[in-house]
Amino acid sequence: MSNKKASGFSLVELVIVIVIIGVIAAIAIPRVTQASKGAGDAALKSNLSILRNAIELYASEHNGVYPGKLPPDGYSEADKAFEAQLTMFSNIRGEVSTFKDADHPLGPYLAKSIPTLVVGTNGTSRSVKVESGETPLTVDESGGYAWIYNCDTGEIIANSSELSESGKPYNEF
Repeated sequence: MSNKKASGFSLVELVIVIVIIGVIAAIAIPRVTQASKGAGDAALKSNLSILRNAIELYASEHNGVYPGKLPPDGYSEADKAFEAQLTMFSNIRGEVSTFKDADHPLGPYLAKSIPTLVVGTNGTSRSVKVESGETPLTVDESGGYAWIYNCDTGEIIANSSELSESGKPYNEF
């Protein structure tokens, strides 16, 4: 008979490995969470910049009239008109076409569609609530909208009052 020693990990070795993994996880998980929050803030700022630039460019090429203000034929809803006027070709009157021709030489101002809201309860939405008038824009998180937009002033905000990593509400970006 020969004495064979059993190979494998002892209980102490397993406990030490588990403790080390726990310490690494305790350090890494908060850092990953903070990084993803910061990424959401940066993406929101970028999407707002894209929207604001598109809105201003549209207005500058349409005699100061903002998209959604004068819905083109076939677009009775201002939110659909807003999206069509920014993502399709248009003429000076705001009438849209899917292709560029002599009657529709302007635009498009956004490549494909309205950017997605990446933060807050309505994150993953890209819908726009279009308002008019001189009253300040306010958050309406119950409607499922991503963005709140005023077609008289061209102002657009994120539809979220949640706080960013810096403590600033997303609707104030």
